[in-house]
Amino acid sequence: MADSTQNGPMQGGAGGGAVHFLMANKLDTAMWISRLFTVYCSALFVLPLLGLHEAASFYQRALLANALTSALRLHQRLPHFQLSRAFLAQALLEDSCHYLLYSLIFVNSYPVTMSIFPVLLFSLLHAATYTKKVLDARSSNSLPFLRNLLEKLSANQQNILKFIACNEIFLMPATVFMLFSGQGSLLQPFIYYRFLTLRYSSRRNPYCRTLFTELRIVVEHLIMKPACPVFVRRLCLSSISFISRLAPTVA
Repeated sequence: MADSTQNGPMQGGAGGGAVHFLMANKLDTAMWISRLFTVYCSALFVLPLLGLHEAASFYQRALLANALTSALRLHQRLPHFQLSRAFLAQALLEDSCHYLLYSLIFVNSYPVTMSIFPVLLFSLLHAATYTKKVLDARSSNSLPFLRNLLEKLSANQQNILKFIACNEIFLMPATVFMLFSGQGSLLQPFIYYRFLTLRYSSRRNPYCRTLFTELRIVVEHLIMKPACPVFVRRLCLSSISFISRLAPTVA
């Protein structure tokens, strides 16, 4: 009886600590909820358990939820909005602005599975980080199974970010293909190219830039082999030169 009396307040205090943490960080908590909702909607699009028709609506919901998260994060980074060129230039340096633009590019387009993975994985990584903070506020050893999963996710963060960067790069030719197949708009490839240049120049996330370099090294290594046909080598070298000219200058 004494043990149960002692454990009761501790459990209540742990739960109260988590609630207090969530209420003390309302903006972060709102982003956490919207990210969890993004993960939920993205998962139901990738795995259409409720049917293909419903999957398309979950695609839009995931992108809209991601747009909300990105807007909240941008507000957190730049709280004082100004209608000026300087403010816009500063906003375009933020990753949250990049993914706000990303969501707007694809939200009304034909659903593309490749386009949902960056949204899903970024939301999953950020939600996992905040979930660990909530668990720490609750108790240092609460829900060990969930903590284990979060630690494994954190351990694979670098591979996940590289996979996201790979998606960002290969979505560029995908938007061109969608245009010629009648599933995309004329402006989409041009707007997406602008998004890709922003990701390439990102100050916080260098993975897009790194992956471009790694892909170039791999392609150059393959085409310099004697077995590679000359016309393929010339085509690849011309493509590399063209893409290099399009790459923005990074400070």
